[in-house]
Amino acid sequence: MTEVHVPRQPHVFALWREAQDTHSRSPLGGIYYLLAWLLLWIFSNTPGALLLPGILGAALFALLLALRVLHRLPQEQTCEALQRWINLHWCLMLITALSWGLINAQAQINPLFSSSAAIATLSTIAFSTALAFSFAMRKQHAILALLLIYLPGLLTLALAWREQYATLITLSFYLSYLLLVLNRSHREYHNTLALELQLLDQQERLEHLSRTDSLTQLGNRYQFNSLFPALLANAQRQNQPLSLVLLDIDFFKRINDEFGHGCGDSCLSDFAERMRQSFRRDSDTLLRLGGEEFGILMPNTSLEQARLLAEQFRQALEREGFNISGETLPLTASLGVGCYDRQRDSSAEGFFKRVDDALYQAKAAGRNRLQLA
Repeated sequence: MTEVHVPRQPHVFALWREAQDTHSRSPLGGIYYLLAWLLLWIFSNTPGALLLPGILGAALFALLLALRVLHRLPQEQTCEALQRWINLHWCLMLITALSWGLINAQAQINPLFSSSAAIATLSTIAFSTALAFSFAMRKQHAILALLLIYLPGLLTLALAWREQYATLITLSFYLSYLLLVLNRSHREYHNTLALELQLLDQQERLEHLSRTDSLTQLGNRYQFNSLFPALLANAQRQNQPLSLVLLDIDFFKRINDEFGHGCGDSCLSDFAERMRQSFRRDSDTLLRLGGEEFGILMPNTSLEQARLLAEQFRQALEREGFNISGETLPLTASLGVGCYDRQRDSSAEGFFKRVDDALYQAKAAGRNRLQLA
């Protein structure tokens, strides 16, 4: 699971893993179908008399091989795209299985193939065995492919029961064994897939913990440092505004000193909840940058839009205060608000510094105010 673009949604991941496995295992089988036909033809009684069927058979299996190889995995990693790819690839595999099943049946009854009929039988056993072990991710599809490979030959042998009963019985028993193997392989494949999904879920949880502030459940500084440059690059590419709001709780140290750190933690949690109530757009990213400093990344948001939302938050905070043990304490914040400007900001660091300077200007001017960068 070291691929760069591994989908994270469980349903998409399951289909993505199946498509990856099918794609990696399929071309090799296509090569051996072609080789088996060439051997069957070359070692027949009179290859020259079978020149046209030989060329047509080789062309058929070469075409099916090329279609398998050229059938690239979809760029779009969605359930619909992956399911469509899997269905189409299985169609190619089923057509190949049916083609070989009919050729095997022909080899069993056509006297021209009497010297190479054993090659057809051995190839059928090899292909069906590989199918049972390698393509058990879809049990119904694999059973159908097994039957397409096997049944035409078995029916042909049944027609010549008196001469072929030993081979018919042996191959029938082996088919039953392959069906059992297929069922076991299917179960083992999905058990492995379940373990991968469990590992993926654990990775998601660890990544969430690494990017989330444990107290406020907002994004942390690590998330800000990774997300901020990416959003800025996207804003530059799309020629869209990107606004940044920096907030600092006024005189937070007094709350800790006078009421204890437990009260301070409650204040930080309450402040974060107020932020969630005021900045509710899905595009806004709310973060705790450290201590009593918070930030909001606002893609596709103009400076005036950001200022209005930030000022409404500041006023509501001043009006409502902070309730603790039935007592309402004053709670205000200083804010710096800025919007990315190509002329002013040469980098993400420059943009952040400009907004951070505005925050310190608001604090220096008496706190509980908003300063535009």
